[in-house]
Amino acid sequence: MGKPAVPVTNQTYLVEENSAVTAKGMPGIRIVWDSLHSEELVDNMDSPEEVEAGIDPLLDNIIDELTSPLTEEEKSPKPKKPEKPQRLFFRGSLQEVNQFFYRRGWGDGLPIIPPTEESVKEMLTGTDLAPDHLVTTLGPLRGKATVEKIAVNAVMAGALPTHLPAIIAGTEALSERATRWDNYQDSQGSWVPFWILSGPASRDIHVNSGIGPLSPGTIANAAIGRAMSLIVNNIGGVRKGVEDAGSFGNPGKYTMVIAENEEASPWEPFHVEHGFDKEDSTISVLFPNVFNWTFPWQPGARPMADAMAKAVNRPSMYIFVLPPGSADILAEGGYTKKNLKEYIMKNFMKGAPQGPFAPDPEHITILVAGGPGGIYVASGAWIQWQDYVIKKLLLPKDWNKLVNKYKNLVPVYAKY
Repeated sequence: MGKPAVPVTNQTYLVEENSAVTAKGMPGIRIVWDSLHSEELVDNMDSPEEVEAGIDPLLDNIIDELTSPLTEEEKSPKPKKPEKPQRLFFRGSLQEVNQFFYRRGWGDGLPIIPPTEESVKEMLTGTDLAPDHLVTTLGPLRGKATVEKIAVNAVMAGALPTHLPAIIAGTEALSERATRWDNYQDSQGSWVPFWILSGPASRDIHVNSGIGPLSPGTIANAAIGRAMSLIVNNIGGVRKGVEDAGSFGNPGKYTMVIAENEEASPWEPFHVEHGFDKEDSTISVLFPNVFNWTFPWQPGARPMADAMAKAVNRPSMYIFVLPPGSADILAEGGYTKKNLKEYIMKNFMKGAPQGPFAPDPEHITILVAGGPGGIYVASGAWIQWQDYVIKKLLLPKDWNKLVNKYKNLVPVYAKY
């Protein structure tokens, strides 16, 4: 538009700012930075004089950057040429392979499975799509997520070919603007991708919907989430300390995958609730960063609904995970998913924000999963940022044969 502009950032995020600029194909940009230690600077100061002392030098720098003449490089900027990806071949021991990948920032701190030609070929049996088929591009670095690249990361995560349809659909979901995953992944808030699988395929591949679905120990839950994390890093280009500016981070970024226990639920499945056929299988993602659980102090459906309502205290999307027994009590008390959401919103915690971003029933997800106990609550996905994105899994034509090949890959614990 011909008007000069300059971003202002904290010194801590200079690397991230410059990365964002070059990722968009820009040769460079003037950035004004300060050394303030907190976004809450004004709240922490005692007097207007202290505020002025911090702001005045910053304004001088902004004026200088906006008014100083263009350099020769700025007059004739040369966009960064896109690099052509190359195939790399490495020979070595398992330890050497892992160290090679780790030094290049291609891992997540845990050992990876080397993506050999044979293992990637086997992974690709999980889809009928061509290896060079472009599923989507992922920001912030606009990486091309081809089927083969997705399969490589799935192998690295320890996934099975039967997991690939969910991983491909999950990658496609991330590219939808409505997920706002770029905001969440780059934010200080340390949000976590919370993946929900619904439909018969989740049972085919043994995604845990029973006791401890969010704990380690189930290959589908662990590997699908981990593959998505590696894809975000290796294809999307979200690197810790560069694009990922999470202040404290979150262990849930390794994996947070759950399936709905449809067989034990008194209500319609999650994917049917959102317009899919019962025979379809889907994956959806939200980005919470607050996790707790709630429980009623008295027996019965109404106290349970009240406990859920009291857990709502911020303008956020909410995920309530109910054990089957709790869901049965609510259903027997006359609650459907729809009127339970409406009750929660009508009675949610007094004093919660009531402004334009106040929650409504559409911002609540109710799932039936887990073992006996309280009600699991995940929140923090800001409603002014995100909307539901649900993708259907595209299964290969020989799906049943593939499922049978891996159906017995389940843990059998020693008796003691």
